[in-house]
Amino acid sequence: MTSREIIRRVLEHDDPPRIGFSYSSFDGKARLHDVGSCGPAPTPGFDENRREDGIGGELWEDEWGCTWRRLIDWTKGGEVVEPAIRTRADLEAYTPPDLGNPARYEHCYETRETHADRYLLGGITGACFNRARYLPTFGTYLEWCAGDADLVNDINQMVSDIVIAQVDIYADIGCDGVTYCEDWGTQERLLVSPAMWDRMFRWTFERLLERAHGHGMTVWMHSCGYVSDIIPPLVELGMDVFQFDQPELHGLDNLAEFHGRTTFWFPVDIQVTLPTGDEALIRARAREMVDKLGRGGGFIAKDYGDNASIGVDPLWQHWGYEEFKRVGVFDPAEANLDAAEL
Repeated sequence: MTSREIIRRVLEHDDPPRIGFSYSSFDGKARLHDVGSCGPAPTPGFDENRREDGIGGELWEDEWGCTWRRLIDWTKGGEVVEPAIRTRADLEAYTPPDLGNPARYEHCYETRETHADRYLLGGITGACFNRARYLPTFGTYLEWCAGDADLVNDINQMVSDIVIAQVDIYADIGCDGVTYCEDWGTQERLLVSPAMWDRMFRWTFERLLERAHGHGMTVWMHSCGYVSDIIPPLVELGMDVFQFDQPELHGLDNLAEFHGRTTFWFPVDIQVTLPTGDEALIRARAREMVDKLGRGGGFIAKDYGDNASIGVDPLWQHWGYEEFKRVGVFDPAEANLDAAEL
């Protein structure tokens, strides 16, 4: 059975022969990886103009017109320090990047052909919040959520239109689904109230899911932080996959209540469990996730891509992989499957 078929059965809760996997190589050896991905090519001729600011930071521009800054010795990402949109007049004069241009996705056809046996995901810019929040800077955007909802809605509409265009392009390519990162939580709560989320943002998810599902595609959402308040409405809307790096923040028993209605895509928890370096605990948590979330389908195991940032030895993640593979293979015919076969 191909990886693509296994993931389809995982998502449909159709008694797959094993859980899904999306693990990178370890110690020079491939591990099970059922999911492929592709995304838009860089804007032709665009220069980020990366430069140091002389006080320990690096500055650069993105194709949306924002200037970013990061601390060179501390972070890979950063925050917007010069926005693309400061006022409604700026929005009315604004020209967004051409992410709806099919030419930027031509290489994805080759990816689809090369990885015909994998479940292929196309990367989109978010439901809208992931990009919209940065255009005026994150702080200003949240202030506008409270004080100028019409302006926020217009920004959201512009970004949502781009997202929908991306979905249509990936459907033409033959992708199986779309994926995006959209962090919605602190460690304690949503970044906006549940009522504001329902009033101002729910429609963007509904629109995305309707368009993707209309093409026969699934939607995979990553979010960091505490987002438990919006899991139920997103499940109701039909969110196919939730990717959380901190599953224990939500409680595995709480997430298990949605078994059969959605799929979860997790590593062993990157803040509570992996950093302990406790092999027995890491393996126990892997077993628990399979037992509570993966029986009959509904679970995909993964690794976290930045060991250094969370202070984790790659071996500690490999313990989780070994345990996922040991308890997550349900069909004896799949028991000896080698990652090289994928």
